[in-house]
This record gives sequence, structure tokens and C-alpha cells, in this order.
Amino acid sequence: MTEISSTPLPGQAGSPAAALAGVRAAASARLLSIDALRGLVILFMLLDHVRETFFLHHQVPDPMVVAETPPELFFSRLLAHLCAPVFVFLTGLSAFLYASKQPDGRAAASSFLWKRGLFLVLLEVTVINFAWTFQFPPAKVFLQVIWIIGLSMLALAALVWLPRKVLIVLGIVLVAGHNLLDGVHFPVGHVLHVPWAILHDRGWIEVSDTLKMRTSYPLLPWIGVIALGYAAGPWFLPAADAQQRQRRLLACGWGLLAGFLVLRALNVYGDKPWVAGDTALASAMSFVNITKYPPSLLFIALTLGIGLLVLRGFERRQGSGWMAWLAVFGAAPMFFYVLHLYVLKFLYLGAEAAWGVNKGKVFGFDALWMVWLCALALAALLYPAVRAFAAFKARRRDIAWLKYL
Repeated sequence: MTEISSTPLPGQAGSPAAALAGVRAAASARLLSIDALRGLVILFMLLDHVRETFFLHHQVPDPMVVAETPPELFFSRLLAHLCAPVFVFLTGLSAFLYASKQPDGRAAASSFLWKRGLFLVLLEVTVINFAWTFQFPPAKVFLQVIWIIGLSMLALAALVWLPRKVLIVLGIVLVAGHNLLDGVHFPVGHVLHVPWAILHDRGWIEVSDTLKMRTSYPLLPWIGVIALGYAAGPWFLPAADAQQRQRRLLACGWGLLAGFLVLRALNVYGDKPWVAGDTALASAMSFVNITKYPPSLLFIALTLGIGLLVLRGFERRQGSGWMAWLAVFGAAPMFFYVLHLYVLKFLYLGAEAAWGVNKGKVFGFDALWMVWLCALALAALLYPAVRAFAAFKARRRDIAWLKYL
């Protein structure tokens, strides 16, 4: 995960309340709600990655198969759906706030987005991919969320020059219209296979006889999400009216959820159809069983709708100490992302060495509550390291390369 211009928490050894006071005192502090929301979805991501590490014997396809997925597993996975849309939207929002602080505005933002985007793409195919596979040289490279954030930033580096109204229209068209392209496919060997696999059609790219890449996150709709995040930036400027911002977040959040409900009920566009189940719970699960790869219109409407409402709720409760705890994770997301992947990998290798495989070819937990417990324990364990890094990043603004982490 990544951000443009976070508000790292000062390195205070005290309670979250003391950290909150430090954030408020920081000269370049943004609204705490933004970092707190980013921190919340990072913890959801941690839960999902613990599941992918220690509960891999229970596979969940995209979209999920309701009849074969226990409700606790279904809703744990559904919770993680919030992560990528909220984070990409906040990346665009943070890019606008970064531009607003620079003398040359959009030029500075465009330059930084370009360099940061390239850095993230490189990070994905090297450090992050190795954390998943522990294979060098790799036979497979999985192009996942950091890759897509990097490419979205590269796209936004060009789009920031557009008028805001044009950017909004483009964002809506990409988010709402890309499902019209779901039936377009190009076979391997076709001149458009590779670019289309990157843009919209999740698949494999054969690089050589010994290397292939998986485009897990097709790009096109994510450009729309980051563009809409950038366009929302003026709502969060210091001079913006807080009450008006909250009304807009409320209207957009409920508007997206209402659009989701109407389109989903009609079953005519925006995702694969849902079907009534044998029970009310099965029907509800089918109704919210949405497609992430690429994110359907209904996927983005549901997740961003919830995200905007949570953002509004967080802003209205900025005096709460627990928000400072969340904001710690949101202040150093890239550091946390890389750290938690390697911690999970070493924990898995250690468990496998100690107890061997117990779920077919893998080692795994016996129940989902163990996944939740492990995620909570890891959040507590990694919190001091993340807080220390965020504090270091806040103190050493003279170190230019730190802003890329």
C-alpha cells in the first residue's frame, strides 16, 4: 500500500492519546480521518493475508461460490474487499493534497506521481513478489495491488493536467462503463493480448519459456478510482468547510450504496447476476457476492460507498484515542505492507518446519477464528515498529528517498 503525503505520527513513546496530540501539533498535519481510514483497511488487508497464508486449504475464487463457502469465511473475505478501492481512492486524494502544498502545484504532483509509480511497479516485481514466492529467479510474477497502484499513479501523472470536471467525467466513465468490455478477449499471440491483459482481462503473460506474469489486478477501472479520489481533493483543503465536506461524503456514500442496491436488484448490469438461495442468508450472500478482478461497477459502488461513510464517521470522531492507533498504520502503509509480508512468510516457514504440513500439501489453521486471532496478534506485534518508522519519517524530512516508502 502507498500514500503520497501522509501525516506520520511523531515518535512519542506514550499512549495513542499522546500520539493524537502529536498529530494535531504537526505543522503539515492532514485530517486524521484519512490516515485512520487507511489504517483500518490495512488491518483488513492483514486479516486477508493471514487467511491466504494459514487458511489456503480453503480456496475462495472470485467471485466466491456461495454454496461452498462458509459464512464466516465469506464475510471475512468480503471485508477485505474494502482495501484496494479505499486505498486507491485515498492515493488520488493524497496526490491532490500534495499538489496543493507545492509552489508549482500540478507539475510537482505529476513529477512525483511518475517517479513514485515507477518505484512501486519495480517494488512489486522484486521485493514484494519475492515475499510471496521466496523464489529467485522467479518462475512466476504476480502483478497485484502495489503494481496497480503504481500504474494508476503513472496514469494520474498525466491526468492531473485535465480540468477537474473532465477528470470527474472520465473517472465515472471508466468505473461505470468498463463492464461493457467484459466480453472482449484476445488470445495468446494476438498483438493486443498483453496490453488487454494489463488493462482489463485478467490473465497470464508469457515473458519467456521460464517466466510468466499474472495480471491479478487489471488496470482500467482503477484509473477511474484514483481520478475520482484526486477530484475529491478540494473537499479536504484547509479552507474547505468541514460541514459541507461531511454532507458531500454522506451524499456520495449513500448515493453509491443506493446505486448498488438498485442495479443489483435489477440484475441487468454491473456484475455477474445474483440468485436467490435456499435461506435468507444464502440469498444475502449471493446479493453481495461481487467481482474484484477487475473490480466491477457494483464492487466499486459498494466498497467506496462504505468507505466514504466511514471516512465521514471518522472525521466526526477525531477526538477518539483509538483513531490515533489506527492512524499509526495509515501513516506508514508501505513500510507495514512489506514488513507484514515477510513476517507472515517466515512464520509460515517456521510453522511448517515445526509441525509439518497438515492440510494436504500446506500447513494451515483448523478454524477461521485462529486466522482472526493471528491477525490481531500480528497487528499488536508490528505496531511498535510501524510507529517508530512513522516517527522517523516525520523527523527526517530532509531524507528525500523516505517519501517513497
